[in-house]
Amino acid sequence: MGRAADLLGTTQAFLRSLDEAKLIVPQRSAGGHRRYSRYQLRIAARARELVDHGTPLEAACRIIILEDQLSEALELNAKLTQQD
Repeated sequence: MGRAADLLGTTQAFLRSLDEAKLIVPQRSAGGHRRYSRYQLRIAARARELVDHGTPLEAACRIIILEDQLSEALELNAKLTQQD
């Protein structure tokens, strides 16, 4: 977790808050250490960006979820359009 926080320029407490909010749920090593995927680190970086610009954490989490849903819908729409 410390390494991930350093990579993102944030604190371990911020990463724990994202875990508590269920925005990202990292895998755990055998020793119980949190392990983040690259995708989770991108989400955490986006959350940090929103929070740094004054967005409350709860709202930032909702924004990120909606952005992710929109991206998936656009990809599906593109695939369906190509099939026609």
